Amino acid sequence: MRILGLDMGESRIGVALSDELLLTAQGLCVLKSRGTANDIEQIVELIDKHAVTHLVLGLPKNMDGSQGPMAEKVLEFGRKLQSRQPDVILAYWDERLTTAAAQRVLVDADMSRSRRRQVVDKVAAGLILQGYMDFLARKVSPAQS
Repeated sequence: MRILGLDMGESRIGVALSDELLLTAQGLCVLKSRGTANDIEQIVELIDKHAVTHLVLGLPKNMDGSQGPMAEKVLEFGRKLQSRQPDVILAYWDERLTTAAAQRVLVDADMSRSRRRQVVDKVAAGLILQGYMDFLARKVSPAQS
């Protein structure tokens, strides 16, 4: 079982992939967004290439928990992708502040601004995916005393 995590943006899509044991998420790549149909095609290729069984889309919520226009775009993208890949289990994960957290990690790593711009989306996707996998691990683990 492998999970693909996506951080959807207007111009770029950050992509992360889980290991087979669902312990860690690694940033995989950043795709240039070329419109919904082309973006779906790129994601379908990654799903097939990496034998992905689950897909997690970062859902950009406002700080008050409401959903804005970008969240609606992500939900629509998910519906279209699900119709192309009905066997893949689709989930949404609250992505509030993941890009800011990714920026902090990269600044702390003393990465140059131009390099941060190239990788921040896949790092954010990794944070989204790792949060989702940690949730799954807590959900299936027996309660600790």
